[in-house]
Amino acid sequence: MSLQQLPSDAHSETGLHRSLKERHMRMIALGGVIGAGLFVGSGVVVQATGPAAVFSFALTGLLVVLVMRMLGEMASAFPAVGGFYEYNRLALGEFAGFMTGWMYWYFWIIVVAFEAVAGSKLLVGWFGSVWPTVQPWQYTLGLTSLFTVVNLLSVRAWGEAEYWFASIKVAAIAIFLLVGVTVVLGLWHGVPGGFHLLTDNGGFLPKGLGPVLTGAVAATGFYFGSEIVTVAAAESAEPERAIARATQSVVSRVLVFYVGSIFLVVCIVPWNTAGMATPYVSVLDALHIPYAGTAMGIVILTAVLSCLNSGVFASSRMMMALARRGDAPRLFAKLDSRGVPIAAIFASMTFAFVAVFMNYLSPDKVFKFLVDSYGTVALFVYVLIAFAELGLRRRMERECPERLRVRMWCFPWLTLIAIAMMFSILGAMAFIADQQKPLLFGVISALVMALGYLAFRRGRSSRP
Repeated sequence: MSLQQLPSDAHSETGLHRSLKERHMRMIALGGVIGAGLFVGSGVVVQATGPAAVFSFALTGLLVVLVMRMLGEMASAFPAVGGFYEYNRLALGEFAGFMTGWMYWYFWIIVVAFEAVAGSKLLVGWFGSVWPTVQPWQYTLGLTSLFTVVNLLSVRAWGEAEYWFASIKVAAIAIFLLVGVTVVLGLWHGVPGGFHLLTDNGGFLPKGLGPVLTGAVAATGFYFGSEIVTVAAAESAEPERAIARATQSVVSRVLVFYVGSIFLVVCIVPWNTAGMATPYVSVLDALHIPYAGTAMGIVILTAVLSCLNSGVFASSRMMMALARRGDAPRLFAKLDSRGVPIAAIFASMTFAFVAVFMNYLSPDKVFKFLVDSYGTVALFVYVLIAFAELGLRRRMERECPERLRVRMWCFPWLTLIAIAMMFSILGAMAFIADQQKPLLFGVISALVMALGYLAFRRGRSSRP
């Protein structure tokens, strides 16, 4: 079929309510890249790498920038339900579409389970002495149920919740950046400024170049979530405009939020101290800011809740898109009068509840397998997105160049470089001890989904 004959979901009747405003889309794009991993997990990378962890985050950030630009090109041309699931299906065929949709759905339901467990640990730490009879699993169940209800209300309810969560995250990181720059310039009372910690304690590359590349692999998972704005595009009032603006601003977001804040962290706190396990809290403590731990705990909880909220939305919309194309039971494509895919939300959350249950039943086996595999699966999705853009761009230039409102830079060379980078990351994982299991478990998960495709296709072909 010619691309000229394909209507975008922005201009066709889908049953979805396009009630997300530009402010929602803008803040979803801004906040999507700021996850709990930035505030907590980044310290692990710094401890393993040293001050050169800045380069680790910059390398991975470059990859995310390129992938988001590809998504911006395709999404602004065809704002579709399911986003890149549709693009991969259109460019690479039904199998690639099936794998993309189910892998992305799998990624988000594990995120929901993982973040619900993380949120429960924070709440137990705060309220355990107040309500000693409340068990961790009850907090986990409560958090997951809360955001299931928020998503069942309407897409506007989801967008409003995400708007305020993202606002808190963006405000927190902006304040941190302002304070950090003040300290480094020597303007903070009682704290010496400067950049000496970049070279003290063993130099800028205390452990050599290898850990910088290893750190880039480990940092890959911290950036996932920025692409959710393209999934939400079909439910926004002005999808083409919102997508164009969101993807064009991703460069500044990655540079400022991640690379900039990590740079300030290693300038203020020695990389080889125990405090680097909680880098942002340690910076605030070093500046003698009262209640720093409590304040950062609230921000981290906000990031966790934001991931939960986004996970329910992304997984349900992807399942709905799969069902619309026959890659999942048709039941999950149904919408209620408010444009909410209730069946898809309940189905996704049922699997998330099962994953949460596995955390308490088999934390060291089943749940660990799920958590170790989901990041690799998400990287597979990014690989397929890049290949899809490579094919669709050429078709759009021939058949509908007017739809190319956003263009991938230096096509096709930067797309090919991004593909090479992703295969390099996957290859490097095979030789990094603590990344070998995630790679293996991710491959196993993908193979299970491939077998699912064969079974599903056989089931469809046998129907009268």
